[in-house]
Amino acid sequence: MNPLIGNYIRYVETVRRYSQRTRDIYNDVLTEYAAYSLEDPSSSDELAASLNPTSVRNYEVHIMEDRKLGTRTVNLHLSVLSGFCRYLMTQGVLRSNPVRLVTRPKTEKRLPIFYRDEAMERYLSDTEFAVSEDSLELLREVCGRGAGPAGVPDGQPAGAPAPLARTLYERRLRRLVVSFLHGTGLRRAELASLDIQSLDFERNILKVKGKGDKMRDVPLVPAVVRETERYLEAAEVYFGGRPAAGDPLLRTPSGRRLYPVYIDRAVKAELGSVPDITGRKSPHVLRHTLATELLNEGSDLNSIKELLGHSSLAATQVYTHNSIERLKAVYDKAHPRAKDPSEK
Repeated sequence: MNPLIGNYIRYVETVRRYSQRTRDIYNDVLTEYAAYSLEDPSSSDELAASLNPTSVRNYEVHIMEDRKLGTRTVNLHLSVLSGFCRYLMTQGVLRSNPVRLVTRPKTEKRLPIFYRDEAMERYLSDTEFAVSEDSLELLREVCGRGAGPAGVPDGQPAGAPAPLARTLYERRLRRLVVSFLHGTGLRRAELASLDIQSLDFERNILKVKGKGDKMRDVPLVPAVVRETERYLEAAEVYFGGRPAAGDPLLRTPSGRRLYPVYIDRAVKAELGSVPDITGRKSPHVLRHTLATELLNEGSDLNSIKELLGHSSLAATQVYTHNSIERLKAVYDKAHPRAKDPSEK
């Protein structure tokens, strides 16, 4: 690895505290730039000399025309290079940022999609049995019929006869995943990182570690509190005991902490049977849905920004378009002067 790139990656890890995924993206972009622009990709002097508007523009053309990358990905590459150049300026390696002189390709703004209130209400109604007392009693019954096979792995519920107990537990878990994402607006990684001690039932608050290890308190509405309590009851029965404060809040049927792919699959499985939800089914759309609902109900942007853990208000403002479109539809339908005079 080029020493300058290595120093920058360590900087964003230790000082900026970026996630592993972000660091990997930064490293891949900078390594690709060095491989394309330099005769010796490991030379720090050659890398510093190459960071000029002409070389950056040539690289932009290369990834657009030769690699056929989309405009959003091209802009990502240029943003990474710009951040790298700003870092080198603080180290005295560069005097200015050459990326600022390079014209970036225009991208169409993609509006966040969201699920309608009716669709989410239908999902919650159709899956009510998963969190009912009858479901919990059935789980207690099947888990009390004797121990399972000997030699189960660590974390595997010893007394849970598969597959019925697993099905009952997993249905409750997946429903809580959707309820949490829709009710709190958490990111996928934030949901997976929750521990038992993240919950504060006395104040109905969830302590969340967001991007950059920034902590924030997220309020829990009564419906989510009830579902969380029901899930914990089921988990205690299924795993045969209460978890410790530092244990994961949400566990897969095998006892592992929830992981991103499991969350993705849970959302797709749960929402896949809802007729009114025909588009993309992902954790982030549930986050969009909450933000849109809050705006439609009159919440201010700064409050939504704090709830979602956005670092800037600009990231939150993208949700206003959906609300404006809804307002325009109501306006066109109800305003006495909205109709075309030729239609009268």
